[in-house]
Amino acid sequence: MPLTDLPIDELWSYRPQVDRPADFDSFWASTLQESRALTRGMVLSRAPTPLTELEAWDVTFSGFGGDPIKAWLLHPSGPGPFPAVVEFIGYGGGRGVAADRLGWAASGFAHLVMDTRGQGSAWPNAGPGATPDPHGSGPAAPGFLTRGITDPMTSYYRRLYTDAILLVEAAAQLDIVDSTRIAVTGMSQGGGVSLAVAGLSSLVRAVLPDVPFLCHFERYLELASADAAGEFRQYLSVHRNSTATALHTLSYLDGVTFAASVEAPALMSVALMDDISLPSTVFAAYHQLKSADKEIEVYPYNGHEGGGSTHWERQVNWLNRRFKDEYARDRRRST
Repeated sequence: MPLTDLPIDELWSYRPQVDRPADFDSFWASTLQESRALTRGMVLSRAPTPLTELEAWDVTFSGFGGDPIKAWLLHPSGPGPFPAVVEFIGYGGGRGVAADRLGWAASGFAHLVMDTRGQGSAWPNAGPGATPDPHGSGPAAPGFLTRGITDPMTSYYRRLYTDAILLVEAAAQLDIVDSTRIAVTGMSQGGGVSLAVAGLSSLVRAVLPDVPFLCHFERYLELASADAAGEFRQYLSVHRNSTATALHTLSYLDGVTFAASVEAPALMSVALMDDISLPSTVFAAYHQLKSADKEIEVYPYNGHEGGGSTHWERQVNWLNRRFKDEYARDRRRST
C-alpha cells in the first residue's frame, strides 16, 4: 500500500485551522451536567468466564441520559488500588468477551473496556456488543457518523462521548482504582473518543490515542476512502443542501478541538499508509495537544493496524514510567 497522505516532513509542520464553536464549552458542560443528574451508580457482577488468575467483572453504569451501558472490568487479584486504563472500541466493534482483553490487567492495571452503544456487530474479531442505543435520529446513511447529524444535540457522538466520560467518573469511585492514576486509550474511533474524554475530564492523567479517527473532519471527509467517510459523502449526495449544517455538528465532535484542552501526558500513534485515519488528521490533533509531555510513534509502512502488539508494549512501558516508576519515587519522597 502506498503512502496515503502528506510526506512526513510536511506532517511535522501540518497545523490546520479547525473551527471551534463559540459555545463549545457550554455545550459540553450542559450535556454532562444533564446526564450526571441521571446517574444511578455502577453495578458489578462476576463475569461469566473461565479466567482464574485475574478478577473479571461484568459492569453496568449510567451513561448519556441515564442509559445503562455495559463494560468489562479486569484487574489483578489482590486488594489494590491499581492504576487504571479505560479503553474505548473502534468503529463497529463491541466489548467482546472478557478473555479478549487480558493484557492491561496482566500488566498490573485495572482495565475497563466500554461497550459502544448501538455498535458491536461489524467485526467478528472484536466480538459482539451488548448495549443498545435507545435514541432515534432523523434520516441517516447506514453506519453511525451521520446519525443525528443535523444538530449537535441529536448527534450520536454526543451520546457516545458522554458515556465515555461518565465511565471514567464512575471508575474513579471504585475502591480497586487509584483515582489519581487513570489513563484513557483506544484505537481508531476509540482513539478519537479518548481525546474527547481527556479534553473534558480532569480525572484523566494520561491519554494514549492509537491511530485516532474522528479528527479534522473536513480533510477526512474529502480524502479518506474509509466506510465512515463514504457514509458521510453518501448522505450529502442525497441531502445536497446540508453540508454546512453537517459540518457545524461535527465541529462539536472533532478530536483536534478536544486536543487543544488536553494537558495530561500523551502518547499517540500514526501509520503513514493508513487510509482510514489519515496521517494528516492524526498530526493535526497531535500538534494541538497542550501536554508538556507528549510523543507520537510513527509507523511508516503500516496501514490502519498501526503498530499492533509492538505499539501496545510501548504503551505499557510508557505508562509504567509515569504511573508506576514516578509514583513510587513520589511515595518515597513523601515518606
